[in-house]
Amino acid sequence: MTETSSTPRTPRTVLVTGATGYIGGRLVPKLLEAGHTVKVLVRSPDKIAGVPWRDDVEVVESSLDDGGALRKALDGVDVFYYLVHSMAAGSGFEAKEQAMARTAAEAAAAAGVGRIVYLGGLHPTGVELSTHMRSREAVGKVFLDSPVDAIVFQAGVVIGSGSASFEMIRHLSETLPLMPAPSWVRNRIEAIAVRDVLYYLVSAASLDGPINRTFDIGCRQVLTYAGMMKEYAAEAGLPYRVVLALPVPAPKLAGMWVALTTPIPLSMAVPLVQSLQHDAVSDEHDIDQYIPQPDGGLTTYRTAVALALGKERDGQVQTTWANAGAASDPLPSDPEWAGHKVYIDERTFHGDVDPAHVWTVIEGIGGRNGWYSLPLAWQVRGWLDKLTGGAGLLRGRRHPHTLATGEVVDWWRVERIDRGKLLRLRAEMRAPGRAWLELSVEPDGTGSRYRQRAIFFPKGLSGRLYWLAVLPFHSLIFPAMARNITTAAQKIVDAEHAEQSP
Repeated sequence: MTETSSTPRTPRTVLVTGATGYIGGRLVPKLLEAGHTVKVLVRSPDKIAGVPWRDDVEVVESSLDDGGALRKALDGVDVFYYLVHSMAAGSGFEAKEQAMARTAAEAAAAAGVGRIVYLGGLHPTGVELSTHMRSREAVGKVFLDSPVDAIVFQAGVVIGSGSASFEMIRHLSETLPLMPAPSWVRNRIEAIAVRDVLYYLVSAASLDGPINRTFDIGCRQVLTYAGMMKEYAAEAGLPYRVVLALPVPAPKLAGMWVALTTPIPLSMAVPLVQSLQHDAVSDEHDIDQYIPQPDGGLTTYRTAVALALGKERDGQVQTTWANAGAASDPLPSDPEWAGHKVYIDERTFHGDVDPAHVWTVIEGIGGRNGWYSLPLAWQVRGWLDKLTGGAGLLRGRRHPHTLATGEVVDWWRVERIDRGKLLRLRAEMRAPGRAWLELSVEPDGTGSRYRQRAIFFPKGLSGRLYWLAVLPFHSLIFPAMARNITTAAQKIVDAEHAEQSP
């Protein structure tokens, strides 16, 4: 049956995988708003500890590799949202993706799930696809060939605040007014706003079945990739951008350029660029026969850009591509350091400022707020990191003032946050070892004591030499950082007093 806007939606029980990702993290609250009962399967529950919807869902701690645990998690589930796709590469990547999808399909069939919903990529037929696009197509086929009814949406470039595609377009457009680019910038692209992707995903839960097919989804507006950058520049108020398409595809070289000039790391930039080697335009609009367009119609590309810029400007970015990064080993507790070489740079600073104001500065660190010491030194280290394929400083942060576990802050990721007391950041920069930065504050008499620890576990001789090489910079950066954070807190106090004065 074709659903209309007046068709009542039957509440379903749904399981969402990829809830810590860009799309999944936005889909969960939309499903809750629609009246569905939501379960999420995550490997690290700590990564969703700070999200607003945490207490409204059932959390299952497991992985998609564990077929038995997934089978139990799917008991009583009507709709299974499979929103997992790794941007990793290497030997056996495609086989691993398909094996995981088959495990999921078998578990869904054994549990009596009514439908699997998967979000794949929009691509042409009859051409040699990139590794990642080919893998996404293969995963969709696994679900379509399973006994469980499946809906496989195929979307192109997703435009929304914090999306990798949007960040790539934004930074490329803002970098150079005259941009030499590979020939694929002439390819035809049909983007889609993230709000419309979510609309289709939520609506899929209420459709009567069986359906078991793919649907191309997009904004119905076709642009070249160069045209998308020019439209972005116009919406952002930038001067007109000239994009020169060179007669070479050069996907790997272009991936390196994207990694250098945008927040996207090299490991992710190359597959993203490779997926742009062909046109990505809808072949059919059959979805209209099943799900009506949203009220007001589909979001145009220019409107999607305006909405994304507005969300970023107002600090209302719900999820970002960077916050979907994989977790790694946490900082070992002190007793476990026995037998391991560890370097620590510790600083403390007493101030007459209330701890709450110092915490405001701590939680707002990084991104546009900076690191409160020698900005040029941080920028140089960020560029060195980008040149070696690392995260660099361009990732910024999701919100200018608040943080949650698992979020990125430039080349760091929040490993632990005890609001008002402690912020622990784990480094994701390229370095021969593992590094953390802890910032904490506590009451000290009538003021506060700020404490700062840089912790480094070197890997082999190169790690030890690296620490020795950066010591001169640490001796300049870290003392100034401790002083300036307390000074910044005092400025907050002064500003509040000035506002209260008649």
